[in-house]
Amino acid sequence: MKSSAPASPAMRLTDAATRLAERLPAAPLELAALGDEDLLAVLADATDARKALELIVARASAEVSRRSARDLGYEGLAQRKGARTGTALVQQITGLGRSDVARAVEAGTELSGAEPSGAAGSGTPVCGTEEAAHGATRADVPEWHELLCDALSGGGISQAQFHAIRTGLGEPPVDRYPDLAPDFLPQAWTRAVRLLLEEVSAFPVEELRQQARIARDRLDPVGVTLRFEERFAARSFRRWIDESGQRHAHILFDDDAGAWVDALLQAALRPRRGPRFVGSDAVDKARAAESDDRTNEQLQYDTIMAVLRTGAHADPEQAFGDRQPGVRIVVEAAAIAAASGRAEMQVAGVGHLEDGGHAVPGGVIEARLCDAGAVAVMWGSDGRPLDVGRELRLFTRRQRIAIAARDGGCVWPSCSAPVSQCEYHHIDHWWEDHGRTDVDDGVALCRNCHLRLHNQRWRISRERDAATGADTYWLHPPPDPLTGELGERVGLTSKSPRRFAIA
Repeated sequence: MKSSAPASPAMRLTDAATRLAERLPAAPLELAALGDEDLLAVLADATDARKALELIVARASAEVSRRSARDLGYEGLAQRKGARTGTALVQQITGLGRSDVARAVEAGTELSGAEPSGAAGSGTPVCGTEEAAHGATRADVPEWHELLCDALSGGGISQAQFHAIRTGLGEPPVDRYPDLAPDFLPQAWTRAVRLLLEEVSAFPVEELRQQARIARDRLDPVGVTLRFEERFAARSFRRWIDESGQRHAHILFDDDAGAWVDALLQAALRPRRGPRFVGSDAVDKARAAESDDRTNEQLQYDTIMAVLRTGAHADPEQAFGDRQPGVRIVVEAAAIAAASGRAEMQVAGVGHLEDGGHAVPGGVIEARLCDAGAVAVMWGSDGRPLDVGRELRLFTRRQRIAIAARDGGCVWPSCSAPVSQCEYHHIDHWWEDHGRTDVDDGVALCRNCHLRLHNQRWRISRERDAATGADTYWLHPPPDPLTGELGERVGLTSKSPRRFAIA
């Protein structure tokens, strides 16, 4: 792959600093005098400058690390400057934490390994891959890795975003699937990187890392089980008493237990979000929740203690209020088949938790099928779920499940609320616009985003591709209160693992 060379970090830094100098008031810290647009522009320019500086720090840190290699002994740069290691020397100069320096060195080393022929650092092995041991250079750099390095070098993503995608995706496990064409998984990784780079502005770093893991798990179903077993083997519960007598605990959850605890705590915290279309009993419970002066951390603690005291089969009214917690797993029906000659079910491949999209291996799904059964969601040939029309005002339970499977969480840009916190919005108002209660015309929004949409008069529209039948949803901002001009629409982002499927 041949890519155009991005502007140098020094040039980008100079350009961003020039724009900042023009925008900032005479007293740089008196930003209260700026208008909204100027304030956001200052923040954007400062971010561009920070990205360029991060890139320079990453490259310099990697070079300091190289010149301080252990095999150089006392001739190494760090030793000559009185520091024990290259990391310690970088920390002394930058004031960064050890983990921040490690990420900077990793990013700088990977960028050095992806330099084009003839550039500084050309011929440096690709960091963090098996090919590094064999001296792989730019010609051997896979396209997905080159795309990621180019995005970092060109200022399209920050170092934190680069690290989130890089660590979340990992390497294509080509050796794990000998029956596939050698270039199949690398091409799938390339497609996943392109999609993540397109969506990078829609997610905070933590959610971006999770979306990268979802892509990896979607493309590597065998690895899901291997990673699940590793985390299961690492499960632990450790407690101790500090010098003041306060008892502490540290828990490492396996995936299954962690998802169950998440569901318990979501049930405990849900009343704090307040009722929408509810009866008087729910209103009374909401008022009681509002008068509760406990913090969320205290409420979660009390919930866990209630579970421990009342047992695994606690009365939901006793421990969780009016909502029984549970874990919902989304799995394609084609992956479930009756075992030959036996009554139980067998699951091929993996499923995904409805909240967050975490991958779940087949064995866990089989156990859930035995314990709780399944709810079928029928999809049309064009990939869209069932419709109801205008006969019902509210979405049915099956429709909510279908929308949840399609959207994977709140679709508002940059919102990472899980499906369990979402309400279901008619993109065409049921009464004013004669909207239909169809899955196509409903989207998942958390309560905060749902209220913002209605109170601030945002609008959501849907466009259908005539050739493929695929739907694209757009978020339209309200008119500017001063000028009446409409802002630019923004594409809504699904968190569903389905979007990482490779045709």
